Formats: sequence, structure tokens, C-alpha cells
Amino acid sequence: MSGSRSIDRIVETTIYLNTESRRLAREQCAKLGITATQLNVIKLLQTVGDLSLSELSKRMVATNSTVTGIVDRMVAANLVTREQSVDDRRVWKIKLTTQGKATAKKIDVAPWEILRGAVMALPADERTQLIATLDKIADYVERTVKKET
Repeated sequence: MSGSRSIDRIVETTIYLNTESRRLAREQCAKLGITATQLNVIKLLQTVGDLSLSELSKRMVATNSTVTGIVDRMVAANLVTREQSVDDRRVWKIKLTTQGKATAKKIDVAPWEILRGAVMALPADERTQLIATLDKIADYVERTVKKET
């Protein structure tokens, strides 16, 4: 396969995974009675663990004030709690509640798992090289997007 066709195939696969993720997310949000943003917060906390508001904002690429509103609604819905950090009393950690953890277990993000499985199936040296290359691509995209805004 030529280099150009390979790149096209990778782009098409990425678009497919993104489109399929969004479709499944919409279905699951309707079924679980949560918003797409809440779904993202739940999966992020499930995957990464407890995060401060600023860490959560950074990972979601949103302002602290926007994320504060999201977290407020999730606290009211008993999906997350705010707990003061034992290391720094000025910092509040966002944590999944028991209900939030139960909701997270019901969320199926098959396209994410397909991609994760494909990457994890690679030999360690190839996986390391792929991750390094994709990091460069992500950095490029991030710089390009920031220039445009």
C-alpha cells in the first residue's frame, strides 16, 4: 500500500472510531440519563482516578468555571463528590461516588477499547514507537488548533 493510501486509511479509521464513539455515547447518555460531557467526566475519573478541578479542566480542555458547573450538576445527581485533598487543603479532588462508579461500569466505549486493544496487541517496541509518533502528531494538532483560535 502506498504511503498516501496508508495515511488515508489511518485518517478514515480514526474518523470511523470517533463517529462510532459519538453514536454510542449518544445512545448511552439517553439510556443512563446523563449528558455527553458527564459521560466523559465519568469515564475519565474511572480511568485516571480522582482529579482536582484544574486537572479535570485541563484534561477536558475547558475552563475551570465551565467544569465547575458540570461538577456541580454531577454532585447534585450523586455521580461525583468533592473531597478536600489531604496533601493540600486548598485543593478539592473530584471523585466518583458509588452511583458514579456503577454508572461508569454501564458505559460501553467499544471504539476506545478496540483502539486500546489494537495498540496493546503490538509488540512492546512497536507500541513504544507508535506512542512516541502519535504524541508528536497530537502535539502538532494541538499547536495548529491553538494557532487557529
